[in-house]
Order: sequence, then C-alpha cells, then structure tokens
Amino acid sequence: MLPDLPPLPALTRAEGELIDRYLEAVDLLGRINPARPGDTYRGLRAAQALVRKAAELRDALALMHQRGETELHGDTLARALRVLDGERRAARVALPPNGVG
Repeated sequence: MLPDLPPLPALTRAEGELIDRYLEAVDLLGRINPARPGDTYRGLRAAQALVRKAAELRDALALMHQRGETELHGDTLARALRVLDGERRAARVALPPNGVG
C-alpha cells in the first residue's frame, strides 16, 4: 500500500501548468545528463524534446504574466514540487556522488 501523500497546495491553473512543464523539463535534463550512464540516442531524443518543453515552460510563464500573476510564490510552489517528487526528479540533473554513475 502506498503512503498517503500530502495534498497539493492550492494553485492557480497557470501555476499548475508551470509546475508540470518545469518537471517535464527537469526529467528531460536528467535523461541528457552526461554524468549518468546511457546511450547517446536516448540523450539526443531527450534534447530534441527539451526544445519543445522549454517553449511550453516559457508559454506557461508568459500566461501567468499576462493574467497578472507577476510573482512566483516560492514556498507554495516548492511544496507542490515536493508532493510531485520534484526533489528526486531534480537530483538526476546533478552530478552523481564520486564513484556512482
């Protein structure tokens, strides 16, 4: 049985879109990370997809700005990222510890 996850904090639709697009970009960067084992074709495919995801991330931020959401509420968005496993996902972008590949 899976543990109960804390609920997502209340987000605007645009904030939810921002979080989703950000995590998708992070996942792709993790697949591209040259410090991790894998094949070049997988990295190439992830890099190609990252271009599209970066544009979607830009569009999510532009929409927030256009709607008057001009401030990012870091504490709230960080809670949402944690609920959505953002720490583990973002760790794949970092260099692995020495001797771990």
